[in-house]
Amino acid sequence: MTTALPLFPLNTVLFPGLVLPLNIFEPRYRALMRDLLDLPEDAPRRFGVVAIRDGREVAPTATGLPESAPLPGAEAAAGFGPDPIKSFYAVGCVADASTIRERANGGASGPGEEPEPGPPGAGSGSDPRTSTAGYEVLATGTTRFRLLSVDASGPYLMAETEEIPEEEGDGAGALASGVLRAFRGYQKRLASARERTLTAGQDQDLPDDPSVVSYLVAAATVLSTPAKQRLLQAPDTATRLADELKILRRETSMIGKLPSLPLVDLTRNPTSPN
Repeated sequence: MTTALPLFPLNTVLFPGLVLPLNIFEPRYRALMRDLLDLPEDAPRRFGVVAIRDGREVAPTATGLPESAPLPGAEAAAGFGPDPIKSFYAVGCVADASTIRERANGGASGPGEEPEPGPPGAGSGSDPRTSTAGYEVLATGTTRFRLLSVDASGPYLMAETEEIPEEEGDGAGALASGVLRAFRGYQKRLASARERTLTAGQDQDLPDDPSVVSYLVAAATVLSTPAKQRLLQAPDTATRLADELKILRRETSMIGKLPSLPLVDLTRNPTSPN
């Protein structure tokens, strides 16, 4: 059974159970948010998140780009070429938006910046369903999907998708325990390389469900987008955990051999406001 979903391409990977904050400013994605707001109050506001294969879509604050870089066009497929599906990885994650809030200043801000308050009646006083302002969105990853086709005929991309069930696989429970131990060691080594200390909660509040562990570790480990994508599309939880165990051991060993950690905060994710 296939499902049609609005598509939101990003230069990062979303995993089930993980929270995704977004600052929306492009016309195509504002149109998507307006349509989600038009849904009945009790209806889920879902859209599909897929990672972009090689950074074809760029934003002014993307890593390595000058501040004067032009915005993508207003068309649904702008920045993705004549056949958009070729620009995306084949497996994505459904996002469920719990909050869609109009930005008070009507525009995008940089990472960590708060919207500037506007005069009374401006921005926040208008109807978000008809506003041309940007949006602050908080969504959560739910289930994985396979991308079957992409339609660029509307104001934003629509995708035909097929849900991918999460199979546990053999030995997932034992693997999860090993991954948690390796992840704690990785966290401590990473904190040491960054000259930071772990808070008490970081070292204790870890889940024990194998699937949840696999996605949390995949999201929290400093990896490239292709490496994270491979974890997302693993055939089952056990396979993902086994791959993570190898990755964590390798990364922990490598970090231990470095005098300091080289710019991981800059290389982990581009900083696109969308």
